Amino acid sequence: LEHDGYRGIGECAVFRGLSADDVPEYEAQLQWVCRNIQLGKAVLIEQLGHFPSLVFGIEQAFLTLEHPSEFLHFPSEFTAGKDGIPINGLIWMGKPEFMKEQIRQKIDSGFTTLKLKIGALDFQTELDIIQFIRKEFKENDLTIRVDANGAFHPDEALEKLKRLSEFQLHSIEQPIKAGQWESMASLCASSPIPIALDEELIGIFETNEKKKLLNSIRPPFIILKPSLHGGILGCNDWINLAETQKTGWWITSA
Repeated sequence: LEHDGYRGIGECAVFRGLSADDVPEYEAQLQWVCRNIQLGKAVLIEQLGHFPSLVFGIEQAFLTLEHPSEFLHFPSEFTAGKDGIPINGLIWMGKPEFMKEQIRQKIDSGFTTLKLKIGALDFQTELDIIQFIRKEFKENDLTIRVDANGAFHPDEALEKLKRLSEFQLHSIEQPIKAGQWESMASLCASSPIPIALDEELIGIFETNEKKKLLNSIRPPFIILKPSLHGGILGCNDWINLAETQKTGWWITSA
């Protein structure tokens, strides 16, 4: 977008195999947005409810156009360079030594929270890696989160959660695959580790469906990704519903 010498730019980030809008007509919809951008943000978004990454791109374009500094969405102490935002250091799965090296680098860089991807290695190996961290850094010194990306089978998930709980973890993301609401609800009710829903939220656009999911599963936390959940508007809808249930949430950059 361009107006009075200012530019507004939005990025539409679709994730292959993950985004609900990873569909053959995606490029045609994107071209339609470009041809009809003069309709304005509200009209465009109303037409694109099932294309969350396009909604987020539109929001970004109009937000950056509203501010004199390019790419500035929300002026704050952070964007002025006066304050920081605490984030976790992400540890990717791999051979134990590769993971341990990542852990050392993140801790040396000053991270106070680590997030480990689990579920790809032998479970005992993953427990050993977490134990390696906890031997040196206690719960008060270092927060640990884990993300299973749906890798656990429902029949074995609770036992694995019990074993993981020995290491004082903050939470676990998506222990079983999405779409198993009854099993996930049972886990949330009995897990010794707070569960955060991630992939479970993808593809749910209507407010009533969001409310139904939260009421059925009652998760301690939800993970919000603007490109996957309809931008700022879609994330705010989840947040408003979650807060009525005292469900925690955090937003990631996706």
